[in-house]
Amino acid sequence: MSIYLQLFLTFLKIGAVSFGGGYAMISLVRETCIANGWLTEEEILNFIAVSESTPGPIAINMATFVGSSQAGFLGSFLATLGVVLPSFIIILLVAAVMRNVLKYAGVNRTIKSVQPAIVAMILSTALTMFLSNVFNLSNIHSTFQFDWKSLIIFAVVAIVAVVYKKLRKKNMSAILLIVLSAILGMLFFGIR
Repeated sequence: MSIYLQLFLTFLKIGAVSFGGGYAMISLVRETCIANGWLTEEEILNFIAVSESTPGPIAINMATFVGSSQAGFLGSFLATLGVVLPSFIIILLVAAVMRNVLKYAGVNRTIKSVQPAIVAMILSTALTMFLSNVFNLSNIHSTFQFDWKSLIIFAVVAIVAVVYKKLRKKNMSAILLIVLSAILGMLFFGIR
């Protein structure tokens, strides 16, 4: 199978089975990229950081970056098309029958029952990234190596976010937190 078809089908599958938006897709993208040997753990973390800091939905940005890294422009186009197509088709279908379907209690219960799974996927991804960055634990066979720099960056960003919320009574902009993280990363790890 050509890399183009593989990228399209992979991201089509991810787009079709992921509920809860781009952050819920990160774990599937990560597992798929590692399983196919497309990216290393460090490259995935870099792609996530770039995807969060560039305009647009993170799932589309991730698909575009992964596709581009594997097969250039056409790869990025096909991966992006693959991840977007299921949502586009589902939205068209839902919009066509929305008025009739939402009146049923079973439909509303089904939608609400998916929400805990979405939260669990997002928390799982966050925990995996935290363990990988701070303790260098990417799998069960990894050796434990504590990274003080990463923990300090995490703690400073968390403290700034909490203090800001206490003082201003609203959440700090995600963009400002990303910029703060980038500045601290450059200070602690240098510019590569």
